[in-house]
Amino acid sequence: MTQVGVPGRPDGPDTGSGRVVVLGATGFVGGHVGAALDAAGYEVLAVARRPLKTPASWRFRPMDLVHGGPEALTSLIETERPVAIVNAAGEVWSPDAEGMRRNNELLVDRLLAAVAASGARPRLVQLGSVHEYAPQPRGVLLTESSPEEPVSDYGRTKLRGSRAVLRAVQAGEADAVVLRLSNVIGAGTPTASLLGQVAAQLLAGSGDGAPAQVRVAPLRSSRDFVDARDVSRAVVAALRVPGASGRVLNIASGVSQHVRDMVDLLLAISGRPATLVERGAAGLRPAGDDDWMGVDVSAARGVLGWEPVRTPRDMVGDLWRAAAGRE
Repeated sequence: MTQVGVPGRPDGPDTGSGRVVVLGATGFVGGHVGAALDAAGYEVLAVARRPLKTPASWRFRPMDLVHGGPEALTSLIETERPVAIVNAAGEVWSPDAEGMRRNNELLVDRLLAAVAASGARPRLVQLGSVHEYAPQPRGVLLTESSPEEPVSDYGRTKLRGSRAVLRAVQAGEADAVVLRLSNVIGAGTPTASLLGQVAAQLLAGSGDGAPAQVRVAPLRSSRDFVDARDVSRAVVAALRVPGASGRVLNIASGVSQHVRDMVDLLLAISGRPATLVERGAAGLRPAGDDDWMGVDVSAARGVLGWEPVRTPRDMVGDLWRAAAGRE
């Protein structure tokens, strides 16, 4: 059974200080995490493979952890002496199984090697996934004690990364906490996700007033969708609570939403005329109506003093406004 910690302290005023290294800071979740850390008073050192635009208040360091080895990161940790490192890097739902192994497993191994070699002990926050668990029957919430039997390459590679972090804590080589995230939604949601695809198709409409054709796979599943801002608040809390070290904590909304309801909400918020077409993917069996996921967040509430506060309308509204603003 995975330990879930002891009571921490609730969200308080922004009292952050010190430097935080955010790996994958130019990605969707990493960008939100960096913004929350910045607002909380931390100095953000963004690390990513490509030098994309970041806020002027951040420092940026280009680095390829997978192909470059741990030496550069070891040197960075020794030089910068961060109070914490957030690993928001990785591969999400890629058809390239080897790519997911490199970016979700090997990257974590090299990060841990760099931390151990540096001799420093910054708090490491590893962003995992609730897909590291075995699917549960309808109505049975995922908890930190649920069986760890993922059914996808993504879930399996994320689980190996999480287990490596926990082994390092047990060996006294790291001070770390694993946050297992549910389906994160907000401004900048990738177009590879369901709602990102819907937004992209709405924006690609003809523009002549005719309804956009929005084509999706059958909408038969239910998922726990969590707001990116709530996730970022959880990361900030995980940096501040000493008793969280060595723990696994689920970060989610605590509510299962049918994906059709989320798509309908996005269509309504967009205000754009659209025709929704559900179609099966060739060669794949559509998900059944019993494809359900709900996540218990009571451990994160008790350990971090955190709880989700933003609604589906909040997260979908942020998604649409950001997407439409780039049109």
